[in-house]
Amino acid sequence: MRRSPKETEQAATLVTRRGVVLGGIQLGFMGLLGLRMRQMQVEEADSYRLLAEENRINVRLIPPSRGIIYDRHGITIAENAQNYRVVIVREDVEDVDETIAKVRRLVQIEDRDIERALREMNRRSPFVPITLADQLAWEDVAELAINAPALPGITPDVGLSRIYPLGADFAHIVGYVGPVSERDLERLQNPDPLLQIPEFQIGKIGVETKLEGQLRGKAGTKRIEVNAGGRVMRELSRDEFTAGQNLQLTIDHGLQNYAQTRLAGESAGCVVMDVENGDLLAMASAPSFDPNLFVRGISSKDYNALRDNEYKPLFNKTVQGVYPPGSTFKMMTALAALRANVIGPEEKVWCPGHMTVGRRRFHCWKRGGHGWMNLDEALTQSCDVYFYEASKRMAERFGIEALSDLCHEFGLGERHDLPLSAIGDGLIPTTKWKLRMRDEQWLPGDTLNSSIGQGFVLASPLQLAVMTARLATGKAVSPRLIKSANGIELPVPDAEPLNISRGHLAAIQKAMRNVSNGRRGTARRSRIVAEGMTMAGKTGTSQVRNITPEERARGVTRNDQLPWNRRDHGLFVAYAPYDKPKYAIATIVEHGGGGSSAAAPPSRDILLYALYGDVPPLEAYPEDQRERIKTMHDEMDIRARLKPESKPSRA
Repeated sequence: MRRSPKETEQAATLVTRRGVVLGGIQLGFMGLLGLRMRQMQVEEADSYRLLAEENRINVRLIPPSRGIIYDRHGITIAENAQNYRVVIVREDVEDVDETIAKVRRLVQIEDRDIERALREMNRRSPFVPITLADQLAWEDVAELAINAPALPGITPDVGLSRIYPLGADFAHIVGYVGPVSERDLERLQNPDPLLQIPEFQIGKIGVETKLEGQLRGKAGTKRIEVNAGGRVMRELSRDEFTAGQNLQLTIDHGLQNYAQTRLAGESAGCVVMDVENGDLLAMASAPSFDPNLFVRGISSKDYNALRDNEYKPLFNKTVQGVYPPGSTFKMMTALAALRANVIGPEEKVWCPGHMTVGRRRFHCWKRGGHGWMNLDEALTQSCDVYFYEASKRMAERFGIEALSDLCHEFGLGERHDLPLSAIGDGLIPTTKWKLRMRDEQWLPGDTLNSSIGQGFVLASPLQLAVMTARLATGKAVSPRLIKSANGIELPVPDAEPLNISRGHLAAIQKAMRNVSNGRRGTARRSRIVAEGMTMAGKTGTSQVRNITPEERARGVTRNDQLPWNRRDHGLFVAYAPYDKPKYAIATIVEHGGGGSSAAAPPSRDILLYALYGDVPPLEAYPEDQRERIKTMHDEMDIRARLKPESKPSRA
């Protein structure tokens, strides 16, 4: 059927309109596409370039080198050593088990290391490198490098690991480092990204943990180019890390080693302190342990042996251990009574061997009594009844707070600010303390027990050393452990004079000299006879068991007839020289049996080493003891004689 001309014209017009509409739509779409392309290529070019770069460039942290720790003479205590290791990146490995099997054909790896690595892989993101084995020999690293093309995802690596070249000497002071644990991360609100690096080491105890922020340093970064398989092609740029601060302790390694060796075989703690500036020169806790065992993770066998040892080698007895100070506390009772003006230095008190308060009898250590005693005689012979009477008078007029206030002035019951773990507060009891903690009233018997350092009173060797330094100088000298940081000496604050009469202090000092040198002094056997080095001290024995009336009636069982853990603790505090005090010492020998026999002899020897700066000469000892001392020193095999070369410039 043929169309009319009019129909043909109408159809042509319709087609033209449709073409215009479709063309407009196409032009509009092309315009929008062009605008979007312009936006992406011009306006958003930087963003897409960054995304493209991230596909082929990785940014990795560079762990900083940990700060080195030295003793006061520049001898290295803690340092870093190169550690060759092999790491695996899980996302670059097709079959983890097969790849590990290939590596083990080239390098010997323990089963426990493989188990640890597999656990770590499950905890970490697949792109995080996991250490398969460390402490490898260079030959092992070379073997892995040669076979690298056949081991995708396996990389030989070198890092730094902490070592303690002096072993057990500084274990309780410096502590040790170890890998970051989940518990470590949970304690921190915003953990440093460094802590996410597997096998990264942080301080666990001691100076290593308390000064972690100074020792760790700050991470660097490096930008590396990787191919599609994740293999590193080249390093593009690097921002170096900031190393941790190098720290210098106040501890003298020679003295520390001598003290550790002298206390060997005992469960004991000893603190030596410079009375002029508060420098802690030795903090020996025996027995000790090798901190190197903990750096890579200690075995169960080794840890159980340390944990189950009844002498508690993991326990820092110098600051964590708090003990009844026994008669080493009597100087505090005497000074408080003198300051309260309830007794005079020359006033005499009768000691029949006991004091009765109410229905209870409080005994003196000397069963038959000491007779008439003044202050000097009571301290020299350690008469308990004299101090019962002095404290009884003081408490009746001023309360036990007169004693507790003075104790705090001398550093007892105070937590001294040192970068050490678990520092004990000790305890100086008061009426309010007993009511709050035990819901009981203070009793007269509590006063008498406290007066001789028993009952509720507790102190650490550190606190007793501070007390002794303040007794020697009359100043509020405070202990310090850090001498310098990055070679810059830390300031020593001036010690303020104590609020105590010089006359009263002199009376205490004179009595302490007689303890070590008087004919009836309890520490006379441990005196120093070298000219100008006279020692002033005080023995102490603290009971760890109750003595029943029945046992006292038939005769108190001697310590050497008791099991070790039921024997009394032996304590001794001292300073020297008497005329110009330089060093103070406090020693505890757990279950040693008595201060005069167990704690005074090693204290005298350690104090002599501090005074001479080396193994003391025989002339410093009483003549009848010299042969025994010589034999003892020969048997000690003192490593301090072979001191490493000091490097003070690096501190």
